[in-house]
Amino acid sequence: MQATTLNAARYIAPLVKALNAAGVVWVFALMFLICADIVARTVFDDPIAGVTEMVSLSLVASVFLQLAHAVLHDRLMRVEMFIGPLERARPAAAQAWLALFGTLGLGMLLATAGGAWPNFVRAWSTAEFAGVEGIFTIAVWPIKLIIVVGCAMSVVALALQVVTALKGAFTTVEPRRWHAAAAVLIAAVAVALLARGDVEPRTVGVAMIVLVVAAIVVGLPIAFSLLLTGFIGLALIKHDVGIAAATLALAADGTVSDYVFATVPLFVLMGLFVSVSDVGRDAFRAAQTIFGRMYGGLGVATVAANAVFAAITGISIAAAAIFTKIAVPEMVRQGYTPKFAVGLTAGSSLLGMLIPPSLLLIIYGVLAEVSIGALFRAAVVPGILLAVAYAVGVVLMAWLAPNFVGHVRRDAGAQQPGGVRTVIAGLVPVVTLIVLVLGGIYGGVFTPTEAGAAGAFGAMVIALVKRRLTWAKLWDVMSETGQVSVSILFLIIAASTFSRMLTLSELPQDMAAFLGGTGLGMFGFLAAYLVLLLLLGMLLDSTSIMLIMLPLALPVAMALGANLVWFGIVTTIAIEIGLLTPPFGLSVYVIKASLGDDSMSLATIFRGAFPFVLITLAVTILLMVFPEISLALL
Repeated sequence: MQATTLNAARYIAPLVKALNAAGVVWVFALMFLICADIVARTVFDDPIAGVTEMVSLSLVASVFLQLAHAVLHDRLMRVEMFIGPLERARPAAAQAWLALFGTLGLGMLLATAGGAWPNFVRAWSTAEFAGVEGIFTIAVWPIKLIIVVGCAMSVVALALQVVTALKGAFTTVEPRRWHAAAAVLIAAVAVALLARGDVEPRTVGVAMIVLVVAAIVVGLPIAFSLLLTGFIGLALIKHDVGIAAATLALAADGTVSDYVFATVPLFVLMGLFVSVSDVGRDAFRAAQTIFGRMYGGLGVATVAANAVFAAITGISIAAAAIFTKIAVPEMVRQGYTPKFAVGLTAGSSLLGMLIPPSLLLIIYGVLAEVSIGALFRAAVVPGILLAVAYAVGVVLMAWLAPNFVGHVRRDAGAQQPGGVRTVIAGLVPVVTLIVLVLGGIYGGVFTPTEAGAAGAFGAMVIALVKRRLTWAKLWDVMSETGQVSVSILFLIIAASTFSRMLTLSELPQDMAAFLGGTGLGMFGFLAAYLVLLLLLGMLLDSTSIMLIMLPLALPVAMALGANLVWFGIVTTIAIEIGLLTPPFGLSVYVIKASLGDDSMSLATIFRGAFPFVLITLAVTILLMVFPEISLALL
């Protein structure tokens, strides 16, 4: 069996790699296509026909071209709370669970491919097209075929993983405890009982929420958890497995085939180009020169550099990784305690998902059907407020808690050579990108998608001018953009299936009616909502929390009369707190990995970040109580 598996892997790996390369190049090409359309429209008043359709279909194609590679290299997001410790303590049992996870994922992708195949046949036989006849048309059958092929290749990749996991489970010597099999049996019995009885759709909805939480906690990739529970719930509500499979195919084909979703890979691409160009290092040096003479000024400079970096990337994790290597060593050298240095870096990295352009705000805007431009404008004041709160907190802690912060000096900035030249050199690329991206959006020149393309192109040019972009780094940036994007977009596809199931169960509507009748009002709902987001933040990443919670929370918020732009700002900042909270604060883990210092424990980083959790929580409550802060620029 081992020889057969190795032979299969030897043949499959090059094909998966080729499909992934095609998807990577396709995503990169979108940047040039959209930029060419901008130039054609603004300079020649002659936009390229069909750009919206080409981009929308390309997003679907790129996801499924790269999905098998993401599966094979374990890039789909999962929670390690159960499976991680189990792998260390009982490897055979962990392999059995991983075999189970692969089997469930394999089943969902098979169902998706089965539902997508008739769509491909119909598109082929009827010559279905997108666009407007006589102006621009593009055949859609190749995209539908890519969905089927991508799912099929992912099934093969998962099958290889299942075989490998089973081999590990049965060849490792340890006591046999069939927890995985028992879990499957219990879940199967529960689903069978639901299927046999005339169960209310609401009961199915509640059962699926419990099941999805359980599946995520034990370690089933979050996307597969959402697909599985959405599929089972739809099958139970409609009493038809065929309808459930067709819904999976519909979600795969239609969820991300929207021009606005191109903002995801384009802003990720921009952020990665900014990272390789060392703009973050330059911004930190400029901030150090400006604020270094203050008491605690190097800490304030770290906050300021993070705020500036956030305004051109929109990704918290990127800021955490970069400033761990830039700011932490310099702060420790200047007398700050390592605990405070890493805690401040983790805390100020949260600015990346609030200060526009924010990837999380983009996802919220798409899910809630709210203007992304309005969300970006609304986030400006809260983002500045949070940055100022961090800076004030740093100065106060430097005065009041020197044992925690360290015995810092006032003249840290004086040691920076160059003075004004350092500031100008550090800020010119940053200001250029900010004006290009945010100025383009606020000035009505670009849509958010076009701003992402223009920003990515501008960041690439800056990296080239600074001579930081080699061919190898370019391919690394393109590949990482593809893998980050496919993990997010496939998660959105899976969440769409789960959301459709919840809508059919009528559970969100019932929750809205119930909470509206309890008399708790908006503040009671917000208090419960904040607590729930904080609890989920201890386990899940930001995107997953948003995709799971919004289908339940949005109907309630709308029923209570909430402004959805304000609600998006509150949701985003509350979710981001989870990046700093144990046991699985993602920013903390990124900082730990970036440090490469075994003497710095996770517990130390969590303790260092705790004051910034409190500051962020205080700002969140302030934004909840005073919505006008978020709506000041609207």
